[in-house]
Amino acid sequence: MNMSIIGLLIPFIGTSAGAACVFLLKNDLKVSVQRALTGFAAGVMVAASIWSLIIPAIEQSAERGRWAFLPAVIGFWLGVLFLFLLDHLIPHLHRRIGQTDQLEGPKSRLDRTMMMVLAVTLHNIPEGMAVGVVYAGLISGSGGITAGAALALALGIAIQNFPEGAIISMPLFAEGKSKPKSFGLGVLSGAVEPVFGGVAILVASLVVPAMPYFLTFAAGAMLYVVVEELIPEMSAGEHSNIGVLFFAVGFSLMMALDVALG
Repeated sequence: MNMSIIGLLIPFIGTSAGAACVFLLKNDLKVSVQRALTGFAAGVMVAASIWSLIIPAIEQSAERGRWAFLPAVIGFWLGVLFLFLLDHLIPHLHRRIGQTDQLEGPKSRLDRTMMMVLAVTLHNIPEGMAVGVVYAGLISGSGGITAGAALALALGIAIQNFPEGAIISMPLFAEGKSKPKSFGLGVLSGAVEPVFGGVAILVASLVVPAMPYFLTFAAGAMLYVVVEELIPEMSAGEHSNIGVLFFAVGFSLMMALDVALG
């Protein structure tokens, strides 16, 4: 159980470390850096969804024979639809890197940034659930999930959370908030991860036979975030190749971590 608590906290630490950049950097992150970090985050999440969530879910359903894919497909679509509904029920901002602000005045710019905080907080929910579900599988002894794979997922999400924390705290400071308050809001955006991760552990541990559905539910939710938010951001504007290159870096790093630690 102590290992699970540490695993749930690792992604939160990644967000907090990214938010701490506000104390180290004088200016906002450059557009090229934001695009690179976003691409890296997308690559990590795609690889984590495949190796740490979807593949173990299919392996756990092997007794179904040719229908082993069915729980994975159902869980995946439930995750996609869950995020689709959240995106429409909770206001959020599709912020495109490299585009100029269409709203005028400091208050409007601050409102946009606060909506960005809400958007990142919303999208941290499936990441926390993903870590929680994997650790629930580890605790219950479900096949296909090892301590190394669970740790790899937590580390991978922490890596991709680092730029999210920075992308929140830096603009808040640039738009007039103090460094401590900007840092605090960045940290708070990641606080939902251990909370929802803990909820996922409690729920999934009680329904072990449904573990493949839970795993792929988290994968579907994470991939929805990647396609809906991260890929458009890393591809916006001119010279978007850097986002694609860092997507490949993030994907290969997370793949290597999962296989090496698993």
